[in-house]
Amino acid sequence: MTTPRRSSPSQEEIRRQNLGALLRHVHMRGAASRAELTADLGLNRSTIGALTAELIAAGLVSEEVPKDTTRSRAGRPSLVVSPESERWYVYALSVEVDRVRAARVGLGGAILDRREAPREREHEAAEAAAPLAELVHDMHRHVPAESVYIGCGVAVCGMVRRADGAVRLAPHVGWEDQPFAEAMKAELRYDAPVSLGNVADLSALAEHTRGSAAGLDNVIYLYGDVGIGAGIIAGGRRVTGHGGYGGEVGHMVVHPRGHKCGCGSQGCWETEIGEGAIMRAAGREHLSGRDAVLAVVDAARRGDASAQTATRQVGDWLGFGVANLVNIFNPEMVLFGGTLRDIYLVAAAAVRSRLNGLALPVCREHLQLRTPSLGEDAALIGAAELAFEGLLANPLAA
Repeated sequence: MTTPRRSSPSQEEIRRQNLGALLRHVHMRGAASRAELTADLGLNRSTIGALTAELIAAGLVSEEVPKDTTRSRAGRPSLVVSPESERWYVYALSVEVDRVRAARVGLGGAILDRREAPREREHEAAEAAAPLAELVHDMHRHVPAESVYIGCGVAVCGMVRRADGAVRLAPHVGWEDQPFAEAMKAELRYDAPVSLGNVADLSALAEHTRGSAAGLDNVIYLYGDVGIGAGIIAGGRRVTGHGGYGGEVGHMVVHPRGHKCGCGSQGCWETEIGEGAIMRAAGREHLSGRDAVLAVVDAARRGDASAQTATRQVGDWLGFGVANLVNIFNPEMVLFGGTLRDIYLVAAAAVRSRLNGLALPVCREHLQLRTPSLGEDAALIGAAELAFEGLLANPLAA
């Protein structure tokens, strides 16, 4: 039995792929000259010129003479191609344990507007969709009339089913089997797709494409609030697993005789480094929330003995888990986001000490420990990338 040959791509398919590649380049890397695009994309100058002309005609990019051109330089300067950030945009949303955030993000990754509101932890998914939509509607009133809305991306602290955007489980926001993408689209009332992803996974995507991990192929982004999740980049690709539920590193069992976890197991990593762990270690069990965690970190910085003990203890367990991940994935960089960023900054010595004791030397010899250069915007920018994907794949279909 012979395997049927795959037909070669048609000229139209090649053209469409090249248009997407050029638009993706200026979207991800910013303004670039025609000469740079020719070199980076491996296409000839006439092809770059023709593709650019099509994207200009569609209003997706603009072109201008570089501002730093000197008169002494011979020949015509190479025109600079830039994304039309103000015209083409998406909405990016982030559903967190204690707050919801929204941003309008232009082509090229520029945040054009933003809003934030507190969130009650016990609210159901449908109840969370309405206030998020209000933030979007408020921003929408200020959008220029000629602007084009592409879609909406949402980052959620939970396990998101890739196939349909349902939140299978988000225990720390109180959701189980919630069709949040569907609820969000109904509340927005705009004729454009709504895409969902896990907050750690989308933050990893953002840092990998635009932030601290740009240019690296093997990265772990740890996101912490009440629970702990990870976005994993291996070989330059996101590792999300079958169905999209990968990265739940907070449920690695690190202390079998430890504390009971909300997932039903015992001694999960998040019981030693999550919100409950640091509040318990600091003797502040009666408090909760992001601000309460940051208050412990601030107290440790100011010399409070009990807060310093708590952050060292959590830092030790943080290093313990990171060492396991380093031995498994051999990343070039581990990033600490969410409240783990602040805990890491005050407990870096404890993290590094435990890591050095447990991680294999060959796995940690090139390892960098960093905080996200995009800060809290990482989740929003990652969510925006979800929403832009359709446009980048087929620019002229918009």
